[in-house]
Amino acid sequence: MACLILAIPNFFTQQADALDPNSVAAIFDHLSSNKELANPSIVVIDEKTGEVVYEKNSTSPRKPASVLKLLTATAAYTYLQPTQRFTTSAYVGTKAKSLVIQGSLDPWISLIHLQAVKMGRTSLPRIEFSTLNALKKANVGSIKYITIYFTNLYSQDVANIKKFYSRHGVHAIMKRVSNETAQSLSGEEILSSESPELQEILAFTLTWSDNLLAERIARLASSAAGHTSDDAGVAQTFSEVLSNFGIESKDLITHDASGLSKLNRITARQVGTLLIKIQEDSKFAPLVGGLPIGGISGTLKNRFIKTAPQAIGLIKAKTGTLNGTANLAGYVESGDREYAFVILADQLTKTSTAENRARDTVDRLLGKIAYPILPGVVEQPEGQLAVTDQSGNQITATN
Repeated sequence: MACLILAIPNFFTQQADALDPNSVAAIFDHLSSNKELANPSIVVIDEKTGEVVYEKNSTSPRKPASVLKLLTATAAYTYLQPTQRFTTSAYVGTKAKSLVIQGSLDPWISLIHLQAVKMGRTSLPRIEFSTLNALKKANVGSIKYITIYFTNLYSQDVANIKKFYSRHGVHAIMKRVSNETAQSLSGEEILSSESPELQEILAFTLTWSDNLLAERIARLASSAAGHTSDDAGVAQTFSEVLSNFGIESKDLITHDASGLSKLNRITARQVGTLLIKIQEDSKFAPLVGGLPIGGISGTLKNRFIKTAPQAIGLIKAKTGTLNGTANLAGYVESGDREYAFVILADQLTKTSTAENRARDTVDRLLGKIAYPILPGVVEQPEGQLAVTDQSGNQITATN
């Protein structure tokens, strides 16, 4: 028993060293010069104080890749309701050889049926086949020419529906109408689908870095912000999001909302400051909670397991991958501190080997920072030692 007690102070000395911002800066300074990262852009900020602990090329505009989805999610929580749900319903039309689809720009509808079945989502193919079967039952004779009245569908979905009917020998005239007109033209209901809450959709988007969801949600947020729902409107919305937090947006360049465009640019300092700002506001707690967790979930599920197993569960961050780019931005727990970090390694050799080596280097770097909150030690009278667990409960033992 005595040996166990004597070992505890040494354990805590190691943890205390790890929490020192100067030590964190030294670790980043040493490892960020690693050739595998190819002159990255980095910033590390102490969440407690807001102090920049370390930075390198932090104001250099770089390709964000999917790190840009942090802006998509922030815009969504700024301009949309997290509990919002989206409904899509299809009806046989009151007019002969017609259908009505009443949508609500549901981003959760999947374009792939097998994916939808696996995840309990509504798929566009399900809507297409269900409406086609209902149309055949409701009309006698040929349905070579039909009219589909619709509201609030994405242009991509409208095009896919038209193409589906064409493949089945039906020429579908797609007519956008008002909600009131759609209701007046709707007969027997064929199907109705309701999405999960937006916050659940956003969590999935961040955890698995879903590009289509990011694009559609950003456009919904842009419309809600009073801007157009195209790329230009999204760019304006993202700039506005940064400005709302007092973050300079002049170096921000966006051509999409998913991060797929290689023309996008953002600075590590902009992303790092955004991470601190959303951490301070409870409204964005679901955003932070939806980030992948190192070694456990999403796009970080297989990270850190071999490179830095001590960091598993202590890092939540958004990945960013393009050809020649291996980015990571989020939070790392280090004892009773937490650091926001941004690593934009976008100048790598354009090979999978170079990208994997960069990711491994980043993992090892963060592994030197990550420490769990360990039990505290409290002196007790009469030779007793009280060990405090992570919940603040004391466990007293005799020394």
